[in-house]
Amino acid sequence: MTVARFKDLCIDVNCPRAMTDFWGHLLGLTSPADNPEVLVGDRPEKTIWINRVAEPRTVKQRVHLDVTAASIEALEKLGAKMLSPITDEQHWAVMADPEGGEFCGFVREHVPSYKLMELVVDSADPEAQARWWAGVVGGDVKTEPNVPWYWLENVPGLPFSYWVFVPVPEPKTVKNRIHWDVSADELQPVLDAGATLLRARDEEISWNVCADPEGNEFCVFLPRPAEGEGVA
Repeated sequence: MTVARFKDLCIDVNCPRAMTDFWGHLLGLTSPADNPEVLVGDRPEKTIWINRVAEPRTVKQRVHLDVTAASIEALEKLGAKMLSPITDEQHWAVMADPEGGEFCGFVREHVPSYKLMELVVDSADPEAQARWWAGVVGGDVKTEPNVPWYWLENVPGLPFSYWVFVPVPEPKTVKNRIHWDVSADELQPVLDAGATLLRARDEEISWNVCADPEGNEFCVFLPRPAEGEGVA
């Protein structure tokens, strides 16, 4: 039985205005007039919060997005920089956003209006990570013969096709600049599944900051307390 549901994504940036514009055009999302630092689509799970942070990007991102595009040139016109081109062995281009954050571009003949294809997480143990998250939010764990990565499909509420866990040799060293939020009826079952509580909901934040077994940050949103109950 799952204990949470995928809610939305968050991206840490230094310049919210520029990055909201970049990611909005890149992914096919819009920013409402009354909240210019959030991107929304035709369902709540497509929401991406653009969060201002003081610290710059210093290392390769451990979490990145894969997007579809009509051409790599189209991504470059939006302000992306190509780091590694498409080749016979690599069927995608590694790109960087205006602040240097990596993402991958996959060229497709038919590009949907919503262009986010998958969420990719670097992992020490991709199979364990995939199975842990499947236990938390649901979905089917998939892999193929002779490949080292695992992914989730059919995750309830997930607005993109795949949630992928790929092997890397290096450990996590800094806070991820991309993270996901989940909603849950209670926090304790998420912790009992193996998550670590980094910061509990308090008077300043209305969510609980947690980490998965490999230290990837995610936020757990619980039902709002009834009036007069206070913060648990």
